[in-house]
Formats: sequence, structure tokens, C-alpha cells
Amino acid sequence: MGLTSFLSDVSHEMATAILPGFLATLGVSAAALGFIEGVADGLMSLTKLWAGRLSDRLERRKPLVVGGYFLTSGATGLLAIAAGWPMVLLARAAAWLGRGVRSPARNSMLASSVPSSSRGKAFGFERAGDTAGAVLGPLIAVALWAHFHHLPWAGSLFPFRVVFACTLIPGLAAGLCFAALVREIPRSDSSARLGSDIGKLPAPFRRALWGIGLFGLGDYARTLMILAAAQRLAPRYGLAHAAQIAALLYVAHNVLYAAAAYPIGALSDRFGRAFLLATGYFFGAAAAAGFAAAFVWQWSSIPIFLLLFSLAGISAAASEAVEGALTADLAQPEARGTAYGMLGAVNGLGDFLASVVVGILWASVSPALAFAYGAAAMLAGSIFVASLKPR
Repeated sequence: MGLTSFLSDVSHEMATAILPGFLATLGVSAAALGFIEGVADGLMSLTKLWAGRLSDRLERRKPLVVGGYFLTSGATGLLAIAAGWPMVLLARAAAWLGRGVRSPARNSMLASSVPSSSRGKAFGFERAGDTAGAVLGPLIAVALWAHFHHLPWAGSLFPFRVVFACTLIPGLAAGLCFAALVREIPRSDSSARLGSDIGKLPAPFRRALWGIGLFGLGDYARTLMILAAAQRLAPRYGLAHAAQIAALLYVAHNVLYAAAAYPIGALSDRFGRAFLLATGYFFGAAAAAGFAAAFVWQWSSIPIFLLLFSLAGISAAASEAVEGALTADLAQPEARGTAYGMLGAVNGLGDFLASVVVGILWASVSPALAFAYGAAAMLAGSIFVASLKPR
């Protein structure tokens, strides 16, 4: 599962790293970028809810996971033929639909593969593999883009299209890897038929979702961070160079994410999930506040943005590793697919609202207010999760 996540993230993070630059070349605004990412996240959240409930009723979850990986890969590759934002929206939404289909079933399989005392480590390890791919993917994207950008016969859009087409290689390999290497023990018919009514999920899990949802209302798409850094650095370094620097800053974000995911997951096995999750949320709020300050005081320092991307990376590591383990702790084994679907729905709805609201505030008022809103929502989520009683 870790190897599969690595290959899949190489694929779609290659696309994510250059997507803001591609849209800017097409003349698409920040508000449209926020809308595209928000719609994709919202569709993914609804799909996770449906797919999670479906996975609890299936004897085998593996085919659902494999199909989701292939759908994400194929849809990401479609960006290579996009000529405007509608096609980008379609491709991004279809790719995130595939993520929504596979995630609850995969997480349920992961939770069942380890003892409860090691769940944090397991989810941290899987997230580390995922994010190691998110480190390599943007590096490959930047290298390919830079190579084709300097060719005299290549137009402004051609380098982007090459990168999008190349995402198919690791993306398809991810689906093949899961199909060939992951072995699933089929569940009994009685286990697969057990009810997974959302209303019957445990009260402690539903309370945790409130805090996760509050944080999600400020958890904007990472592409908006890349765009923010590129805009602030452009006056000093030029538009093309600033875009490359912003993509490399996103690589640094993913390096911290990959490095922190396993240790944070392991610490949550010993010291409790709520404390580690609240701390991670606080780091996210601090990063958002820093981006707001960068626009207020006109910062254009690479070290400052490196710090902000690093804080956001640690926050993402805590969110992904601990939320998954916490869900497995609080949900009944026969209803974990539904629980992961609910977790995904709450996160996706929050991401949708956050990306849309931040994009609108950015375009209509100011980027500083947009990131200040994100910081306030994330801080509220951190405070709520910190108040949860230990299990």
C-alpha cells in the first residue's frame, strides 16, 4: 500500500505542481483555480461517503481500490489535452472522483492489517510513502518543464502538456502495483451484510468530526499556497523563475510531510491522538497567518516562504496520519468503510468551502483576508480537537 501510494502521488503531484502555472498561461484567475479545486474536493467528499458505505457491504474491497487508482491516473493524463478551464475542471473532478472511490476501502483494509497498538505507525507509514511520491513528483515536473521550456520550437503550453502526459506512467503503475502486490482476506458474508448506518456511528467519532470539519473550513488547496508564493516572489525573480521557486517550495512542504508522518503517527500511538492532531492543526493555522502577513507586509523572502511551507507540511502530516488512526479507534470494524467515508465527506466539504471562499476573498477583497480567514477556521478546529476527552 505504501508503494502504491508513492507511485500514485508521483503522478498527481506532478500535475499539481505545475497546474497553477498552466492556468496562469491560459489566463485563468485565482478565483477559477479555487473553484476548480473546490469542486474537485467536493465531488471527492460525496464519493467517499457513497464508496465507504458500499465497501462495508462488499465481501472484497480490493477491486474498488484498484478501479479508483486507474480512474485517477487516466483523468490526470487528460489535462494534457485541456485548452481551457472547463476541461481542467472535468479532468480534475474525475481524478478526485477516483480518489474518493478508493480511499475508504483502502483505509479500511489498512486498519484491519495491523493491531490497534500500531495503527498510528501504519497510517503514518502509508502517508510517508504517499508524500515521498509528492516530493519526487514535483521535482520531475519542474525538470521536464524546464527542459522543454527552453526548446526554441516549443510553445508556452507545450511543456505543461508533456508533464501532464507523463503522469500516466507512475499513475498506471500504481494501480498495477496494488492489483499485484496487495492481498486481501475476504470478509465473511455476515460481516459484509452488517448495517453501516451513518446515524449509528459512535458519538465520540461524531464529536471528533466537528473539530475535523472546523479545521477543514480553512484548509484551502495547496495550489493556492503555490500561487501565493509565485505572486509574492515574481517582482523580485520574474514570473517564470518565481513559478519554479514556488514549485520547489511545495517540494519542501512535501519533504517535511513525508519526514513527519511516521513519527507523528507513532507518537499518537503512545501519547494520544487528540493532542497530536490539535497541534498539527495549530501549525496549519500558523502557516495561513504567515501567508496573510506576507501580503500585508509585502514579503518576498524565500526563507520566510520556506518556513511557511514547512509548517503547512507538518500540519498535513499530522492531519492525514492521525485522522486515519483516530477513525479506526472510534468506529466499529464492520462499519469502518462508512466511518472513513464520513471522514472523507467532512474533509472534502470543508476543503471545497475553504478553496472557494479563499479564492473569492482573494479575487474580490485581498489575498491577506483570504488567508486570514483560513487561519481563523483552522485555529477553531485546533481548539475544538484539543478539548476532546481521551478515549
